[in-house]
Amino acid sequence: MADLRQEIQRRRTFAIISHPDAGKTTLTEKLLLYGGAIQQAGSVKGKQSARHAVSDWMEIEKQRGISVTSSVLQFEYDGKCVNILDTPGHQDFSEDTYRTLMAADAAVMVIDAAKGVEAQTIKLFKVCTLRHIPIFTFINKMDREARDPFDLMEEIENILGIQTYPMNWPIGCGKEFKGVFDRESRHILAFQSDGKANGVKILDKIEAELGDPSLDELITAPLHEKLAEDIELLDGASYDFDMEAVQTGRLSPVFFGSALTNFGVEPFLKEFLRLSPSPLPRQSGDELIEPAQNTFSGFIFKIQANMNKAHRDRIAFMRICSGKFERGMEVTHVQGGKKIKLAQSTQLMAQDRATVDEAYAGDIIGLFDPGIFSIGDTLCTGKEKIQYAGIPTFAPEHFARITQVDTMKRKQFVKGMEQVAQEGAIQIFRELNGGMEEVIVGVVGVLQFEVLEYRLKNEYNVDIRMQKLPFEHIRWIENEDLDPKDLDLTSDTKRIEDLKGNKLLLFTTPWAINWAQQHNEGLELSEFGNV
Repeated sequence: MADLRQEIQRRRTFAIISHPDAGKTTLTEKLLLYGGAIQQAGSVKGKQSARHAVSDWMEIEKQRGISVTSSVLQFEYDGKCVNILDTPGHQDFSEDTYRTLMAADAAVMVIDAAKGVEAQTIKLFKVCTLRHIPIFTFINKMDREARDPFDLMEEIENILGIQTYPMNWPIGCGKEFKGVFDRESRHILAFQSDGKANGVKILDKIEAELGDPSLDELITAPLHEKLAEDIELLDGASYDFDMEAVQTGRLSPVFFGSALTNFGVEPFLKEFLRLSPSPLPRQSGDELIEPAQNTFSGFIFKIQANMNKAHRDRIAFMRICSGKFERGMEVTHVQGGKKIKLAQSTQLMAQDRATVDEAYAGDIIGLFDPGIFSIGDTLCTGKEKIQYAGIPTFAPEHFARITQVDTMKRKQFVKGMEQVAQEGAIQIFRELNGGMEEVIVGVVGVLQFEVLEYRLKNEYNVDIRMQKLPFEHIRWIENEDLDPKDLDLTSDTKRIEDLKGNKLLLFTTPWAINWAQQHNEGLELSEFGNV
């Protein structure tokens, strides 16, 4: 039991979220560099190399113990086993990010110092706050022109509704960037560019009191004066550091740095591993399941079909929530109501697959899926069934009516639509009491329509017709005993249901949503459904 508890305590499982181009990929790459997972960090957009960072990640020696999948990057650092949950950068694929966040115990929010809080960041942040998980902020690109750090703090607090505590404070920005002041040690970590696009000479921590004349030479007199004023203001007016507020997602520790030049990344990693939690307990009905208990349990948060074109298989990604996984173990598939043997468990290594013999609470593994798993399913051992809450489905924002061109291919059409929907990339709806001949598809980003059309054609040999619909808002009806046909709604509101029979409404405008709520007493609508 001691070994089990120790292994779980060593684990840190977190997701990195950001608006596209804020520097998430670069930061992830530099973290892998410190973990010995990669030998060379290449600029993601560097002209000297045509390779992308992702392909660099795949060149990892197996003996290093790094597993690379579309979902998880694992490495060892300072006695900790670190699982980074990678999230798609493009906002049209943010649905995948939503689900990935359900498997994380903490989140790192990367913000561009010049742009501040952007639309995608707000969306993803809401998912974190739903779960009250710790949120750490890395304000990136300080080596470029940046906004005033006080303005950035205020924006994070006002827009995201979370308190901030700067762990360090920037000294200048852009060409005048001189480093950061560590508020706890009262040291300066000095920054000095070596003139190359991806290079930096990091000086040792300078022990010097603010007001010491020697700092004038190091960071210039004007910046020294401004730093002294800023720190005095921070120490007097900012929120106090509160560990409980950090752990419950109410206070975000903030770090300033530059991922591209590798400045401030290692101090951030060390502090993050110190402050972030080991795997957290998870709710199963009224019971709280502790990670270190002997009973094994986990849930499926992502399904990826046809990852290997030669085998046409599906991989279900499982977050282990409690106990220890051992290959070949027999578990109960709670939703399926039957026992299954987990003989084919993998972590993906580029295009190769490495078999996993054991893993612990906090780890992510891939399971071969013969078509029995759905997102949100629970697997467990023991006499008492554990069932984790379903993963929220986030409201699609674009809708289209989809029909097949060749009615003789109905079987392939239905199979293809259902399988792509099971992965969570799209959501399928139909007219009340309707069939699958004609379906309404909802997506978070319009690119998903193109992906759907391409995949149906290439993987299932089905051509489709697509008619875009004018709806922009969807709401789940929470009232179980309510018949949608009895509702008083505007003429442009549509009544639909999902494949599980849940009733929903499609609206063209927020005004129509207000109408529905004002004209139907007791009607309860939700922006979130359950997978």
